[in-house]
Amino acid sequence: MATHLISLIFWSLVAAGSAWWYWSESGALVAVLLLSWYWILQQLWRAHRLESWLRAGQVTNAPAVTGLWRDLGDRMRRLLLQRDQQVQIHADRLQHFLQAIQASPNGVTLLDNQGRIEWCNDTAAQHLGIDPQRDQLQHVVHMVRDPVFSRYFAQEKHESEVVIEGRSHSLAKSVKLSVQLHPYGEGQQLLLTRDITAVYQAESMRRDFVANVSHEIRTPLTVLSGFVETLQSLPLEPDEQQHFLALMAIQAARMQTLVSDLLILSQLEGSPPPGKGELVALAPLTQQVLDDARALSALQDINSSGPVHTLILEPVPGWTLSGSRDELLSAMSNLVNNAVRYTPAGGTIHIAWLRPDDEHVVFSVKDTGPGIAAEHLPRLSERFYRVDRSRSRETGGTGLGLAITKHVVQRHGGQLRIESEAGRGSNFMLSFPASRLKAV
Repeated sequence: MATHLISLIFWSLVAAGSAWWYWSESGALVAVLLLSWYWILQQLWRAHRLESWLRAGQVTNAPAVTGLWRDLGDRMRRLLLQRDQQVQIHADRLQHFLQAIQASPNGVTLLDNQGRIEWCNDTAAQHLGIDPQRDQLQHVVHMVRDPVFSRYFAQEKHESEVVIEGRSHSLAKSVKLSVQLHPYGEGQQLLLTRDITAVYQAESMRRDFVANVSHEIRTPLTVLSGFVETLQSLPLEPDEQQHFLALMAIQAARMQTLVSDLLILSQLEGSPPPGKGELVALAPLTQQVLDDARALSALQDINSSGPVHTLILEPVPGWTLSGSRDELLSAMSNLVNNAVRYTPAGGTIHIAWLRPDDEHVVFSVKDTGPGIAAEHLPRLSERFYRVDRSRSRETGGTGLGLAITKHVVQRHGGQLRIESEAGRGSNFMLSFPASRLKAV
């Protein structure tokens, strides 16, 4: 700035001196005024160009001006570039922040000080059934039409969360959401949503499990208590006492079987899956399952000296399967023993190991029993689920056999498959990956 003023004064003196030399004092004054007006007009023109450039907002296309305005233009351009860089940095940070929120498994909705939706991530949109673009600036209570949420939103304080019904694409599936409001900024609120359907289902399964276990144990305990009371209070003949003791032994064995199955389930759920280091020969394992099934079949009729079913075992190839022998024995025995229990005397049970394709090896148990209606098939492997409760108790089942079997086959990388039709028998199959099979 000082340089430009000194330059102006210098040239004014030069012009005044020259004019005074040629035209006297009046000429010098006119020369100074003309030079001053020229300099002012020049500066105004440069200032106009600089102002036009600033109005246009084109930081890179600075006007070609000289003197003081060039220095000012360069400084302004540097400041504008720095401002744009800071704006870009903040925009990038905001974008990364929004991407992080978008990736969150929980729903996040930003509300203004009037409760209107400013922004939400995709998870929140799915939870609450809203459209992030269409429903922007709509009041959240109008979008989430739930009485529980409306009462919760109307409260002055939101120190705890509430549970509401979420949006579901299926009428058969109920979605539970945990929602909570958090204040921030100047009257704004952060609405967080979390899908707790699995937690609710687990809690429901826990309650059902406890109730079923209690019921299954209470029944034999009631019978045992009744028999004990009878033996203590009534004088019975020795043969009557033996009859009651035999019935008590049956109930005690039933409770023991139930406890044993519960322990097996607990061990399966709490231990790591079996590796591929242990090889189990299938031929002797299947023969043991068949021998146990024949013994169980003989018990179905006290007047019979042998099995009351026709048990057919197809020749077992010389295969070995990597996994846990005890778990495989339990799963295979459950399928064969169930077939024996539910197939009427005189029926046929067909046992075989199959290789339907290059990817799988299958243990199949096919019977000629009463079969199972289609609506029951998806739930057969649930704990304590029974098609006919009275029939299950008569056969001594605990309702845990297929649950154990399903756990075992899944731990070995396979799946339990069931094919059945009412009145036409059933086919229960354990399908294992062929990678666990080794041919001898």
